[in-house]
Parts: sequence; C-alpha cells; structure tokens
Amino acid sequence: MDTRTERPVAIVAGGGIGGLVAALCLEEAGIHAVVYEAAREIRALGVGINLLPHAVRALSALGLADRLATTGVATTDLRYFTKRGEPIWSEPRGVDAGYRWPQYSIHRGELQMLLLEAVRTRLGHGRVVTGHRLTGFTQGPDGVEVHFTDRNNGDTPVTVHGDLLVGADGIHSVVRAHYYPDETEPVFSGRMLWRGITEAAPFLSGRTMIMAGHANQKFVAYPIGAGTGGRVRINWIAERQVGRGDDRVARDWNRVVDVETFLPHFAGWHFPWLDVPGLIEAAGTAYEFPMSDRDPVDRWSFRRVTLLGDAAHPMYPVGSNGASQAILDAVALATALRGMAPGADPVPALARYESARLGPTAKIVLSNREQGPEAVMQVVESRAPNGFVRLEDVISHAELEQTASRYKHLAGFDPDALNRQGASLFPEVVDGRA
Repeated sequence: MDTRTERPVAIVAGGGIGGLVAALCLEEAGIHAVVYEAAREIRALGVGINLLPHAVRALSALGLADRLATTGVATTDLRYFTKRGEPIWSEPRGVDAGYRWPQYSIHRGELQMLLLEAVRTRLGHGRVVTGHRLTGFTQGPDGVEVHFTDRNNGDTPVTVHGDLLVGADGIHSVVRAHYYPDETEPVFSGRMLWRGITEAAPFLSGRTMIMAGHANQKFVAYPIGAGTGGRVRINWIAERQVGRGDDRVARDWNRVVDVETFLPHFAGWHFPWLDVPGLIEAAGTAYEFPMSDRDPVDRWSFRRVTLLGDAAHPMYPVGSNGASQAILDAVALATALRGMAPGADPVPALARYESARLGPTAKIVLSNREQGPEAVMQVVESRAPNGFVRLEDVISHAELEQTASRYKHLAGFDPDALNRQGASLFPEVVDGRA
C-alpha cells in the first residue's frame, strides 16, 4: 500500500481516541497521518468518560468545541460522599471553577465517532483504514515498514511505508510488546469495575459528578446526555475489591454481566439524592472491567517508533484522566514534529515528545495506584468507619483542598497554569523554537 506524499508520513496504529486525535493534531503540524485500526468497523461502543479542561482546550483548538457541547454534558461540580451518603468534599468543575474551558462527561463511543467524522472530513476518508491488524514493523535509514494483515481480505499481508510509526494500539499494544517482550498481562489492582448506563431522573445540580464510598467499595455516577421524558442518561460505575487472585485480569471493555453479579453489595446504598441499587437494577446488564494498568517504562521512543495513550501509560480510571492524557500526548507529539521537512529525521522530535510526556504520565500512573484525589474518601473511612457528626473532626478542609489541588497540578489541569496556555493548539514560538 503506497502512502507516499510530499509531506512526512506518520503511520498511526490504533483508531481509538488517542490515535484519532493524534491524526488531527499531526495534520495541523504538517504531517500526513494515516490511521490503521484492527476492527473492521469503528462503532460507538463503551460507556461514559470524562474530558478534563486541558483536553477540552486541545479539542477546542481543533475546532470541535461546538460538537463537544452538543454531544456531552458540561460538568458543574464534583462531590465525594461516604458509603452512607455523608458529604466529604465538593468543588466546582470546568467553567464553574474558573477554567476557560468546560469539563465534559460524554459517552466514549460518541466521542470516538465525533473524532472519526472529523478525521474523515478534514483529512479524507482513506486516512482511516479499518480491518488492518498490526503484526510487526522494521526500521531502516529512510523510514519504517509497518506490517498488517487485512482482515477484510482473508488476512492478506499488507506492508506500508512511513517516516514514523505511532503505537496508539492500547494496553495490549503490539508496538510496546516489541520493545518490552517480557511484559505479560497488565497489573491487576484487585478491584473490579462494573459499568452501565441508566435513564433516570437528574440528581443534585443535574450536571454533578458524584463518588461515594472508599477504596474497597465505591460508586460513581454522572450524566452523559439527555434521556426521554425529562430523564437523563446516567453513567455509573460500581467498584469493589475482589482480591488479586481473581483470574479475570484481561482488560476488556466488552465483557457483559448481569447486574445481580454485584448488586447485593450495594443493596443498602439509598441516598436522599440518589438510589444506587435502583440505578443499577434498572440497567439490567453491565460491563465488567478489571481495574488494571502497567508499570511505567523508561522509554517510549525507539528511533522512528513511539508510543501514545494506553500503549504508553495505561492507568487506573482514577481522577477522570485516562482519555485526557492520551489527548495531551497527541498535542505534545504534534508539537514536537511540527514543521518537519519531507525526508527529515524524526528521531530528535520523538525524543523531545518522550521527554515532555513520559515523566508526567508516570507520576499520574503511580498516583492513581494510591487513589489520586479520591484518597480522601479512604482517609475518612479509615478514621470514621461508623460515621461522624462533624466532618472537621475527621479531616480538615485544608487537607481536602490540598489533595485536590495537588492532583490538578500533577495531572496538568491547575486552573491558573492552564488558563495561561491560551487557546491555540501549539505554544507560541519563542526564540525560533516552539
């Protein structure tokens, strides 16, 4: 398959959120990106996710602000509660917190389809090639040969040539496995997530994200769109410690289970503002997802090949940060490659990209293992397992505020620092360098 153009060519392995945003960002940087996806058809699968303001800034710079506003729900506030529904912490989010950009709760599949449409409209329909499973690659002095099997044509071998390869192929990345062959299964946390979507009446502000419980058992809920008859579609996550010996460690969003599998553990969670068991039961089925990640690695970039998103830094879904970090990777990669001439060596640019992103994301992976900003819920549970009369006797407001602020800084969405970045996709040119 011929991918030659008058611009540098990036082969992007993986048509998920990270890969599609990478293609859009690379196009803005003057790089011809072609996305290869193993699935024969990209469909709106999955459940809800969150896009934090730093990711929304990037997508807005790509001209997607209006589409995000009509597809997702702009989150107004985040609230933590105990397993009895006692309030622990509340903070405004998005524009309500002073950011220049909203925070959105959105259906993952709808976001992916939005991005797919943008890539095909702006770059061309042929720039997303489906049904091509990555099998390997070889590097040479003039580029990289990337090998696929065409699943649409009897697994026929296909080889394409590019100036660089971006491995955006997820937690089970073929690209990463090439350089880290001794890695086996992802590291299982011992905690299982069950995720579903239920149409129900709005709760609290109507655009609130809630988390209730503690480290060993937690419930998360937030609206992701309008339902019928005045109801909203509520994305929910029931989480419970099941033990590290559980054999269901493969990270797979598509494993469907009956809610009776876990509903009894949440039977008593009736709050004045939300009926947790009722919400779960109304869904009927849920997606079971082992909470897993991988240990941070020392390198992402290997000459003309680099990693992005879950292939680079799979992390626990803590702090609403996984998809957002993949989007930030895409911006950083395009920033490093911007202005690259045809035939130029991409190795220095890929090294700059790695230098910008590897360290910060490794810190987030490790912080999320310690529950990130949600750690305050476990602190309260440990100090007052039977409840409390006054929260300030259990944990101070300063401790709560410091935990929230520390994670925002760590994950790159401190409001003051983010607002100073401006609205353009790329940083301003200073002293001739971006």
